Amino acid sequence: MPAALYGTPPRDVIEPPPGAVQVSPLIPGAADLAQMDEASLDEIALLVPAGAVEARYVLALALRTLKPGGALTAAAPKDRGGLRLRKTLQGFGCEVAETARRHHRICVTTRPERAEGLEAALAEGGPRQLENGLWTQPGVFAWDRLDPGSALLLQHLPPLSGRGADFGAGIGWLARQVLAGPAVTGLTLIELDRRAVEAARRNVQDARAEIVWADVRMAARSLSGLDFVVMNPPFHEGGTEDRALGQAFIRAAAAALRPGGVLWLTANRHLPYEAVLAEAFKAVRPVADAGGYKVYEARR
Repeated sequence: MPAALYGTPPRDVIEPPPGAVQVSPLIPGAADLAQMDEASLDEIALLVPAGAVEARYVLALALRTLKPGGALTAAAPKDRGGLRLRKTLQGFGCEVAETARRHHRICVTTRPERAEGLEAALAEGGPRQLENGLWTQPGVFAWDRLDPGSALLLQHLPPLSGRGADFGAGIGWLARQVLAGPAVTGLTLIELDRRAVEAARRNVQDARAEIVWADVRMAARSLSGLDFVVMNPPFHEGGTEDRALGQAFIRAAAAALRPGGVLWLTANRHLPYEAVLAEAFKAVRPVADAGGYKVYEARR
C-alpha cells in the first residue's frame, strides 16, 4: 500500500500512514513528491505549509499523485493556513470532512475521479524564473526578491579569497557575488530546502561551487580550515521564531573557519547574536546597521 508523508505533523493531530515515505523538501534525503508517478499512491498525510500559493501547490501535487479514491489527510495550524484548508480542497472538487485538534484544522478526503484545477495550481506554485533570470519557487525564503538583509550584506561584502562556505545559501544570491571574485578557489553552499537547492544548481553554475542539500548544523561538521563563511541565517523553525538557530549557525561557522578566517553575517537588528559572536570569535566588527538589519564581520 504505497503511502507518503509530507512534513512532521504532531502525532496526536495526524497519525502517519504505515510505511509512509517522507516527501517534504525541508527534510534532507526525502523523496520528491513532484517526481512521483501520477496515481501511484494509496494514501498521503500532509502538514500543509502556511503560504497560500505553496499550500495549493502541495495539495495539488498530493491529489495528482493519489490514485482515484486514495485517502488524503491534511492539517495546518489555524493561524497558518488551517482556516482555508477545507475551501482549498473543495476547490479541487473534493468532498471534505473537517475536524479540529490542538489548534489545527484537519481535513480528510479522497481523490475524486476528476480533480479540478490541479494543473493551474501546479503551474502557479512550481519553479519559475524571476525577471533577472534567476530560478526560484514559491515557498523558498524570499522566493520572489532579494531580501533586505542579504541586500545590505551584498552592499558591504568585500572581494573574498580562498575556500569558503555559504550557510543557508537559498537560491544563490550571496554565492553569485562571492564567486564573482577571481581569488575564490572554492565555495560550499549548504541549504536545507531542496527547492532552493535545485534553484541554486541552475543559478550558480560555477566549477568552484559545491551545492549540498543538508542542515547546516550537521553538514558544517565536515568542513574545516575555511578562509571565509557568508550567511544570512534563518531564525524560524517549524513556523516559530527560534533565535538559537542563528546562534548555532554562528558557532558552526567558527568551528569551520581556520584561525584568522572571517565570517560575514547579516541578520535582523533585534536578534541577539552579539554575545555568541564575541564568545566564538577573536574580533567582531559592526559594519552596517540600516533598515532593521545589521551586518557584522567576525574574525576567528
